[in-house]
Amino acid sequence: MKSSILHITNGNSLTDYLKELDIVGDILTWQEMLCEGPTISNINSDEFFEIRRQFLLETYDLVINKIELEKELKILNDVSKYTEIVLWFEYDLFCQINMIGVLSLLHQKEIKLPISLVSSGRIPNEKGLKGLAELTPAQLLDHYKSKVKLSKEDRTLALDLWRIYCGKDHNILKPYIVKPSSFKYLSSCLKAHLKRFPDLKNGLNAIEQNILKLLRDNTIKSRHHLLGYALNYQGFYGFGDMQLNRIINNLSIFFDESEDQITLNRNGHEALMNHHNFALDINNNISYGGVRRLDFQFSKSKNKLIKTVINAY
Repeated sequence: MKSSILHITNGNSLTDYLKELDIVGDILTWQEMLCEGPTISNINSDEFFEIRRQFLLETYDLVINKIELEKELKILNDVSKYTEIVLWFEYDLFCQINMIGVLSLLHQKEIKLPISLVSSGRIPNEKGLKGLAELTPAQLLDHYKSKVKLSKEDRTLALDLWRIYCGKDHNILKPYIVKPSSFKYLSSCLKAHLKRFPDLKNGLNAIEQNILKLLRDNTIKSRHHLLGYALNYQGFYGFGDMQLNRIINNLSIFFDESEDQITLNRNGHEALMNHHNFALDINNNISYGGVRRLDFQFSKSKNKLIKTVINAY
């Protein structure tokens, strides 16, 4: 039988790039952001779709076109013509959670084809971490040639992580941080995820603290200017404009704005000095899979999540 490949990409930008490079095979574009909002284990269900539809509408005013989504995913209903699936997902938390979600969906659809992974991050002799769509054509093709075939253990690991992520205790993710696998950046992303919960001392998570530090240490002219800094200095999160804008807006109690500058106010300085826990002052009780942000706080000294006694809402 002639080899036929199904590529599953992390978004439209990469899909367009692969088409420009004439990468052989069919392409399914995964357009979700499973790192935010509620999820349940069974992705292959109407309940999952409805949960996600409601979250994206209420939080980001995004309307999911069910007909288009079903048309895109229909390709997974019959994969008999394919001999291999290639996943294209990057180094960041945004992509890694989408990746384990996709692997869980393939498992739920009882797809048993060989699966390989093309991932990007650190590039030799270059600074910073690079997304797949940021690579040169030669670099991207080289990554494709060097794709990693996922083992049975890799796939089982992804299923375990997805179930935990959809569950009520994300401390169970901790042992997986040191578990070896073909997912080169997964460990860093799991660490980053745990730090998305409010810090036990000041009530801000790692992303929020980083944004306040950017305000403290740089001359920031506007929220748009701050967004640019936040996008470039977010480490392993991989969030887009929409997500970071929401976070910045929720942090407005920590800064003052004039026509030409944004500066930290007293709350902002007190937060960075750990003088007060602001967890309940921030309008942010978003869900991460099966738990809400305010269900736990992160203890740096214990390097674990501590269950919150009294939650907002």
